[in-house]
Amino acid sequence: MVLNALWSYFFFGRHRIGAALADVTGMLLAIVGFIVTAWPISRAAAWLFVPYLAWVTFAATLNASIYLRNRGAAADKRAFPANARKG
Repeated sequence: MVLNALWSYFFFGRHRIGAALADVTGMLLAIVGFIVTAWPISRAAAWLFVPYLAWVTFAATLNASIYLRNRGAAADKRAFPANARKG
């Protein structure tokens, strides 16, 4: 839950796309770790996390795409400037 909340904070709140990408990578590892750990105990619990894994993988792919398209920006925090419309 903490990693999930941090991703939203980094990506949407602070516009730190690189930090959000690192965070979502940690989320993916935690989800896969849970699935692997839960499998011998409760296959149902493991299977219930598969859609979450798919969703986070999709979010990570989008996050990585945005990061790569904006890596030439002066700084990660300025990849999506809040004042882009101001002249």
